[in-house]
Amino acid sequence: MAAAGSKLPDGLPGGHREDVPAGRYGRSRTADEAADRKLRIVGSVLGVLLLGVVGWFGYDYINGTKLSAEVIKFDVVSAESVEAHLEVRKDAGAKGYCTLRSQAESGAEVGRADFRFDQRTDRIDQVVTLRTTEKATSVELLGCHAD
Repeated sequence: MAAAGSKLPDGLPGGHREDVPAGRYGRSRTADEAADRKLRIVGSVLGVLLLGVVGWFGYDYINGTKLSAEVIKFDVVSAESVEAHLEVRKDAGAKGYCTLRSQAESGAEVGRADFRFDQRTDRIDQVVTLRTTEKATSVELLGCHAD
């Protein structure tokens, strides 16, 4: 309590001031600093979620693939056919097909076919014949699909 006759400082009743001593309780945040902090937290959470989603899709893609293949080589047998050597990797019990296409020198598609692989092995080396409408210059594996 203040002594009688002494003057109370300006501010709240009982002589308390609204201002706190500088440095005593840490510095106060401005509105911009508080907004920046919230933005960083939201950005971090969204970044972690994005990494989780990308990781999940990657895991699902790798584990979900039951049938995959690659063209080892191909030979143009005639103007009407191309032989392609395929190496197929799959789960032993999986059945499915791979789609091949062939293109002419102009880039036009001259042949497309699906080849089934129902053997109960996990690796298949097979030469397949793709019929074409004119002389082909390339063979491309478009993809494989499990049933």
